[in-house]
Amino acid sequence: MQGDLLKLVLVRHGETKWNREGRVQGADSDIELNDIGLEQARRLGGFLSCENVIAVYASPMQRAVATAQAIAEHHSVSVEADEGLKEIMVGELEGISISNLRSTFSQFLKQWWEERGAIEAASGETFVELQQRVWKVVERLLERHQTDCGHDNSGVVVIVSHFFVTLAIIFKALDLPADCFTRFRVDLGGVSVLEVNEHGVRLLTFNDNTY
Repeated sequence: MQGDLLKLVLVRHGETKWNREGRVQGADSDIELNDIGLEQARRLGGFLSCENVIAVYASPMQRAVATAQAIAEHHSVSVEADEGLKEIMVGELEGISISNLRSTFSQFLKQWWEERGAIEAASGETFVELQQRVWKVVERLLERHQTDCGHDNSGVVVIVSHFFVTLAIIFKALDLPADCFTRFRVDLGGVSVLEVNEHGVRLLTFNDNTY
């Protein structure tokens, strides 16, 4: 392949106590990884250890940073946290259990799913607003690294973030409508890969958790 080839490896953080309990975990909940999440992070590090990783970026939330550090320690790079990669702001939904959410916010959820995220999440962000925020980060990373791919003209940039952030990046890169997010699932520790070259962007892997 001619020209520089950059791969964006998008990783959702490992499991936390709130994930295990089924609680809504947005931008205002800085919950650490539990034991399962730490093991997922360790395995992720091994899984990506043979890649030509030239940079690792993460949401500043500790669940993402800890996952990113487990990956970065296999390479000569440090983790750079970026506020723009934080999870979607969910406002009043923060911390509520999903089981309670179905009854307490039933009318809100009905509107949310019918309008596919076009409304604010109870004083939080819409998916579109999140996507605009996150894509600014991606544009900076692409500008910084597309000409910094190493001797073999290829390089890997890892972005460790969250469910909605991962989908926001993929949908923008592939020009998919925002309302598609209800049709996709990103598991904890899931790995997705975008390939970027002079011809554009294509999705190589989505939600790989077989490591």
